Amino acid sequence: MKTNETFLRVDEAAELAGVSPAAIRKWVSRGTLSAVKISGRLWFRELDVLEAERRTRLRAGRH
Repeated sequence: MKTNETFLRVDEAAELAGVSPAAIRKWVSRGTLSAVKISGRLWFRELDVLEAERRTRLRAGRH
């Protein structure tokens, strides 16, 4: 793992992507976004959140 990677909690990932925390959890359940579970909390790589947001936006036809 690179040391310069930023990891985010659900609420931080939601804010970054401009969606609700429920949407972030839905992305995880659909396989759109991967997460790491540590001590019962989900953590997301910032780059993965941005990529999932981009793919979701493109799929919805919002460029």
